[in-house]
Amino acid sequence: MPLPVVICSGALASFCLALLVGALTLRLRGVYFSIFTLGLVLLIQQLLLWYEIRFTHTRGRFVIVVNNTTIYYVMFAILVVLLITAYLIRRSKYGLALQSIGEDEEAAAHTGINVTALKTIFFAVSAIFMGAAGGIIATRWTYIDPFIAFSPLFSFFPVLMAIFGGMGQFYGPILGAAIFAYLEEVLLTRFPYYYMLIFGIILVVAITYLPGGLVGLVQKWRKGDLAKQHANP
Repeated sequence: MPLPVVICSGALASFCLALLVGALTLRLRGVYFSIFTLGLVLLIQQLLLWYEIRFTHTRGRFVIVVNNTTIYYVMFAILVVLLITAYLIRRSKYGLALQSIGEDEEAAAHTGINVTALKTIFFAVSAIFMGAAGGIIATRWTYIDPFIAFSPLFSFFPVLMAIFGGMGQFYGPILGAAIFAYLEEVLLTRFPYYYMLIFGIILVVAITYLPGGLVGLVQKWRKGDLAKQHANP
């Protein structure tokens, strides 16, 4: 199939799957939702592996290679559309509703917001960009199988990027993703055998001492500078 069709197919499939999963699971909260989604990733992984071995007698698929320049520009285009979409949602009434849900879900429900429906819809909308990105990045790997496509690591990395950068501001997850990706490449290149250990230590330290992420740290510095200015006019 042509590359645009592949990307759109990935986006549409992710949207439909996320809509179904969201409708079933977004009534759960906190650790229960996290455990369920992790279990769902592993379930899909094992189901696909069983299907391939049982019916197609293969494991994995080779993917037609696309040059890196094309991959870069497609990924960049997906990022731009994502940022525009996030900006428009944030400034809309739905963005305010999502913000109120994030601050206090029960209070948002009491004000008349359909919490489950709103969370499900925007959960599915966010999956569109994940599916589109997966469709193009698969061409860089040249080979995929259920363990690659449904790796729990890929499921949690975007969440960790957002936490690391800070979810309170629009630019927080962008900053977290950029630094996260750079750290991953450096550690994987220089310390291939201790990569996950060092990465885990960095995450534990960041979550423990930077609960607001990098954005929270910047805000603390700004508040400290303002306090000094007021103290020494």
